[in-house]
Amino acid sequence: MPSLRQLRFLTALADTLNFSRAAEVCNVTQPTLSTGLKELEGRLGVALAERTRQSVMLTPAGEDIAARARRILAEVKDIEAAARQHSGAFQNEVRLGAIPTVGPFLLPRALPRIRRRWPELRIFLREELTESLAAGLAEGRLDIILVALPHDLGDAVVEPLFSDGYQLAVSKSHLLAARGAAAPEDLSRTPLLLLERGHCLQRHALSAFPGIELRADDTFAATSLPTLISMVEEGLGITLLPDLAIAAGASRGHEIALLPLPGACPRRVVLAWRPGSPHAAAFRQISALFREVHAATISA
Repeated sequence: MPSLRQLRFLTALADTLNFSRAAEVCNVTQPTLSTGLKELEGRLGVALAERTRQSVMLTPAGEDIAARARRILAEVKDIEAAARQHSGAFQNEVRLGAIPTVGPFLLPRALPRIRRRWPELRIFLREELTESLAAGLAEGRLDIILVALPHDLGDAVVEPLFSDGYQLAVSKSHLLAARGAAAPEDLSRTPLLLLERGHCLQRHALSAFPGIELRADDTFAATSLPTLISMVEEGLGITLLPDLAIAAGASRGHEIALLPLPGACPRRVVLAWRPGSPHAAAFRQISALFREVHAATISA
C-alpha cells in the first residue's frame, strides 16, 4: 500500500509543481522526495508527473490520485483530532474559511464570543471564493467553511444559519431613490453592477427573482462590496446589497438610497464541515453562536 508519507509528497508536488519547494513543504531533502515519488509510481504502476528541466506537470493519473490523496490525508487529520477529542481535549486550532460577502460582516462580532467560550482555541481565517473554500474543505486544508447556498458542497455536513435578503442600492439622485420599495420590473430595465465572476453573490443576485431575467452590467465587475457601493454612490449604476452587509454598516456614510425588494429570494448562509469531523458537536455550537450574532446584528 502507498504510505501516507508518499501521499504527502505527491500532494505537495501537486500544490507547488516544483520538486525543491515540495521538499521544503514536507521538510525533507529533494532526493528523498524524488525517491519517495518514484517508489509511489512503481508501487502504483503509473506515471504521476512529467519532469523537464523547465517545469513539472502532473499526468492525468497524477491529478486524480493527488485529489484522492488529499481526501485521505484529510481523513487522517480527522482521526488525529478524534483521538484528542476522546482524550477530553478540543483541538487547539480551527481553520475557518469564509466568503468575502459574509465573513467581514459576521465574524468580527462572533469571534469574541467564540474566544470566551473556548479561550484556548486559535482560529485561522481564510477569505476565499466559494469554489476554493469547498475544495479546501474536501482536501482537509480547512476545517469549516462559511458560505451561501445554493452551491454544491458534495458530501459535506451543512448546518443552516440564516437567510440573507437583499435591498436595491441606488444613488440619491436616481429616479428610484424616492420610492418606498423597488419592484422586479425596475431591476429588469437596468443592468446591475455586480461582483466579478466567481463570487457566488453575483449568481445569487441575478436569480433573486425567478422567472425574471436580470442582467449584469458587462462593462464593470467589482472585487468587493465597498467598491460596488462607491460606484453606486457616483451614479454609475445600481446594485443589490445583502441585508447582513447593510446591517453591519457597509453602506454607512455613503450617499445612497436603499430600497426594500419584496418577493426577492434570499441566499441561505450555512456552516459546513466534513462528515468525518470529530468536532461536529462543537461546530454546531459555533453555528448557534453565528445565528445569535446575526439576529443581534439585523435587529440593531
